[in-house]
Amino acid sequence: MHKLTCSIVIYQQRACTLMPLVLNLTNCQLIEKLYLIDNSPINTLHSLATHPKIEYIFNNANLGYGAGHNVAVKKALAKSKYHIVVNPDIMFEPGTIEKMYDYMQANHAVGLLMPKINYPNGTLQYACKLLPTPADLILRRFLPAALIKNRTAYFEMHDSGYNKIMEVPYLSGCFMFLRTEALNKAGLFDERFFMYPEDIDLTRRIHKHYKTIFYPYADITHVHERGSYKSIRLLFVHIINMIKYFNKWGWFFDSERKQVNEKIRSQYTRR
Repeated sequence: MHKLTCSIVIYQQRACTLMPLVLNLTNCQLIEKLYLIDNSPINTLHSLATHPKIEYIFNNANLGYGAGHNVAVKKALAKSKYHIVVNPDIMFEPGTIEKMYDYMQANHAVGLLMPKINYPNGTLQYACKLLPTPADLILRRFLPAALIKNRTAYFEMHDSGYNKIMEVPYLSGCFMFLRTEALNKAGLFDERFFMYPEDIDLTRRIHKHYKTIFYPYADITHVHERGSYKSIRLLFVHIINMIKYFNKWGWFFDSERKQVNEKIRSQYTRR
């Protein structure tokens, strides 16, 4: 069995922009297989698959983020103890994966781990979140940030300090260090979500059975282009998938959301 596998879902990225991340991942001794899942309309990145660790899979269709990763995760379930889901716009220093691996090895109750995430300028990305209400995901998209500053800070757990290990019910899908045992129990990405809320949904399902942990002692850089803020088409995709998420879990009546959020708040505010 592999110690660790990894997957990147590609959509019309250029090989030159992907190479730094690909090299980082293939240079990591713990990673035994890197799946490059290409959702692009044209097969142009097969040249990246020259490294023996790399398996390049061209889907000939844009399956979406979660469904694309599922192609790799299904392979990983039978071959690997851990699997990392990573965005193509991630950067990290050597030794970062090893820190997370050591923590997962020592903490068998953890099903999912996310490191500290920074923007390229070094500022913190608030990627730890409570389970969202419709206001957290839809209304704030259209209201001025100043009007919802306090609500955003609450939702993104700003008062936790982001300086300690803590359980979080919604971890960003840009980098998910997953225990495959947890995926076998909770299930893979829900392919009804083309993109955006698939990470909320998966974290929430894993959180029912395992700890879902923010680990600040390893950090990565995420470019985070926020495509739905720049593209009307992606904004439409974002809204449609948010509606699907709340149709699945509940809009205003979601007792599990209330219980989980209250539990998490009590844990990190009393420390």
